[in-house]
Amino acid sequence: MSYDETSKKTLSVVKAMEEALIAKSNNMGKYFHKDFRWMGNKGCGTKQNLEEFRNNWQLPLRAAFSDRKYNTDKFLVDGEWASCFGHIDAVHSGEFMGIEPTNKRVKIHYTDFWEVRDGLITDNWVTVDFPSILEQLGVDVFNGLGWESYDRGEIVPPKPN
Repeated sequence: MSYDETSKKTLSVVKAMEEALIAKSNNMGKYFHKDFRWMGNKGCGTKQNLEEFRNNWQLPLRAAFSDRKYNTDKFLVDGEWASCFGHIDAVHSGEFMGIEPTNKRVKIHYTDFWEVRDGLITDNWVTVDFPSILEQLGVDVFNGLGWESYDRGEIVPPKPN
């Protein structure tokens, strides 16, 4: 298979998987290798297989956030690799990180990198902006000391010696 054909196949697998997530599918096995790895940033955890992904990511996300609308801004593909960035618009309708439901609409920003082999996703590196979600729910995990305070002129940024 040529590089371009491989890239197209990779993208079709990833887009089909995203459509299944949007449709609230409970049968994700046709998109993921049974031993795939899902590696998230701090707070998201690492899932070692499809069952852990379902039980420790997919279902808790559904429980915490309802009325989810997926908005992928851009897909990039390179042979057996694909990536995207975007956000989910959702309602905080269940417990999240110890915060009881607020019924606030939030944006859940994400970035994904997938490796696809033989038509199945084998690895997924994920970054989900949990600090932003928490801020939207009234919790500042940086206690006012995030570097945005530099941008607003509230704190003078340090300089190297």
